[in-house]
Amino acid sequence: MVDTLGVAVVGFGWMGRVHTQAYARVRHHYPQLSLVPELVTVAEEVPGRAEEAAAQFGFASTTRDWREVVADPRIKAVSITAPNFLHREIGVAMAEAGKHIWIEKPVGLTAEDAGAVADAVAKAGVQGTVGFNYRNAPAVEAARELIASGEIGTVTHVRIRLFSDYAAHPEGALTWRYERERGGSGVLGDLASHGTDLARHLLGDITSLTADTAIFLPERARPTGATAGHSRASGGELGPVENEDYVSCLLRFASGARGVLEACRVSVGEQNNYGFEVHGTKGAVFWDFRRMNELGISRGTTYQDQSVTTVYVGPGHGEFAAFQPGAANSMGYDDLKVIEAYRFLRSVAEGTPHGATLTDAVHSAAALDAMARSASSGAWADVAVGA
Repeated sequence: MVDTLGVAVVGFGWMGRVHTQAYARVRHHYPQLSLVPELVTVAEEVPGRAEEAAAQFGFASTTRDWREVVADPRIKAVSITAPNFLHREIGVAMAEAGKHIWIEKPVGLTAEDAGAVADAVAKAGVQGTVGFNYRNAPAVEAARELIASGEIGTVTHVRIRLFSDYAAHPEGALTWRYERERGGSGVLGDLASHGTDLARHLLGDITSLTADTAIFLPERARPTGATAGHSRASGGELGPVENEDYVSCLLRFASGARGVLEACRVSVGEQNNYGFEVHGTKGAVFWDFRRMNELGISRGTTYQDQSVTTVYVGPGHGEFAAFQPGAANSMGYDDLKVIEAYRFLRSVAEGTPHGATLTDAVHSAAALDAMARSASSGAWADVAVGA
């Protein structure tokens, strides 16, 4: 038996569109799902944007006020894809209204914000899925299994990189992303949040770290109208960039492993250069998001001069079989969000979490807070969840 689940999308920028497309596709890839998402409402404050979304995707209704979604009994689940500074308020309100939430990272601006949403979800007994999409890549899941199996020995160290040029242009508009009050910790919350989640997902808990941050483009022009994505503005009034363009960080894990995490949003010449290299006492595993369906694996007993083999992930890895019939057929970014939608809907249907949860968001946010403290003090900082 298949039931419908009334869903709403709050915030219809690029990520709101990605969530909506994932809802539209999820049953194509997962016909066994017992819940079919029904697009009930899209909430977006920018005039005309919600109406355009409804016309394209078939939402039954629109609103400019997300609070109407809280009060709507037709809606049982909500995608929260609004700007970061609204995540805590919207997430808590939706959970307290008994609605399941699929919320984008970072969940608020601080670990306290993420914890408040996690507490609301737990108290309401609803499901909460978080948009750590890179962990959904079949190659990442294969790497995690490889590491856990001991095939590369005891993990000694990891390097995680997240370099992008989305904010590299000097005419990039001074949107909410660059304000401390609304955008939080800049590249820490935007990119390094994925890095801390991948680090913990692959290697376990981070116990302490030391970080350095920088702002490389200190001023930008204020936009004259509504913006979407990473819009440009020139000739307008200049204002200060208040949050970080860059972070580098040394990590210590509970396992004893060490790590390096580096993220930058103004890296000219880098387009979504995200990936990791995990080294162990007997081998290593390498992943590059730009070659999302490949793994570099070194394993054996040679140690010195040990070769690296390229492995193409296939139907036996993660959720690959839901998208392609054989290895080396490509999957893309949007497919990762379809996997996320599937795990969210499965969580709701079964009453058991699948995929990244609010607990994962709290751990990631605690690491980001520690980075900010370390960068300010110049000292090592403990990653204390709940502190």
